Amino acid sequence: MQTEHVLRVGDARDLALPDDSVDLVVTSPPYPMIEMWDGQFAALDPAVGEALDAGDGDRAFDLMHAALDDAWAELARVLAPGGIACVNVGDATRTVGEFALYPNHVEIVRRLRERGLTQLPGVLWRKPVNRGTKFMGSGMLPPNAYPTLEHEHVLVLRNGGPRRLEPGADDRYEAAYFWEERNEWFSDLWTFNGTSQALAPDEETRERSGAYPLALPLRLVRMFSTRGDTVLDPFWGTGTTTLAAMLAARDSVGYELDATLVEAFDERITDLPARSRERARERLDRHRAFAAGRDDLSYEADHYDFAVMTRQERRVRLYAVESVETTDAGYRCAHAPVEF
Repeated sequence: MQTEHVLRVGDARDLALPDDSVDLVVTSPPYPMIEMWDGQFAALDPAVGEALDAGDGDRAFDLMHAALDDAWAELARVLAPGGIACVNVGDATRTVGEFALYPNHVEIVRRLRERGLTQLPGVLWRKPVNRGTKFMGSGMLPPNAYPTLEHEHVLVLRNGGPRRLEPGADDRYEAAYFWEERNEWFSDLWTFNGTSQALAPDEETRERSGAYPLALPLRLVRMFSTRGDTVLDPFWGTGTTTLAAMLAARDSVGYELDATLVEAFDERITDLPARSRERARERLDRHRAFAAGRDDLSYEADHYDFAVMTRQERRVRLYAVESVETTDAGYRCAHAPVEF
């Protein structure tokens, strides 16, 4: 099996992709009203900087979201009927004139719904802040303290009704997840650290990109796509969504304005075949540990030496990256079934 991974230095507001050409979007845009992205939004619309300088937080918030509108229109255009869009975004707390929370997730949902997407239940991603000073505002004295913001949102939206997939297709059944994975992944609360990132770039690169941990897009790719699907990240950053697509044996396309981030991606895929095999082994070992000693697993897996809970899991088959080749468009990965 081979997968193709296209990387383009370009603008999310102008995707050179055909209509209805991607099956899944997994992305995290610049967060309005987070200071690290002020310059980027002001470059798109100088009125953003003027509003911030004037202490008008509400106007700055509206202008920043308006600057993303064309990107959301492009996302809706290229997403295939039944395709899923997963958008990771955090709300912002900031003092611009006065202290306030700016609900980025609400605004993005509104704008995507206006472009015809349907909101589905999403996920609250909790990122615990491990410090003793977990408060904001006046500290120990009421009434002017505020809860610490320790979560982000994974918004899930779909283009129309559910996808119509071929019954019994190998690509779909081999991409099944285990019963116990389903129970964890499809919970509406995920808790894992936001800075612990396997295959992470250097800290300076993370600061410029706001990268999310690999666990997040990898889980979403496995949940909402099947083999043969194309995954798009229009706000590519350090390429974590592409890395997830490689590990999950899906095709991918990424757009990123900063060419230096794209050029640095080679460092992220050093020894990827070995890392991929290790991840696959760990996933199989976790299921074996879950299955050990249970008497309620009714089916034997077709490709492995363990039992599974449901008929749909019987044909599950993990693939690992065998090799990564550079192409004119990006990368090509060869994948092989994991047999152990």
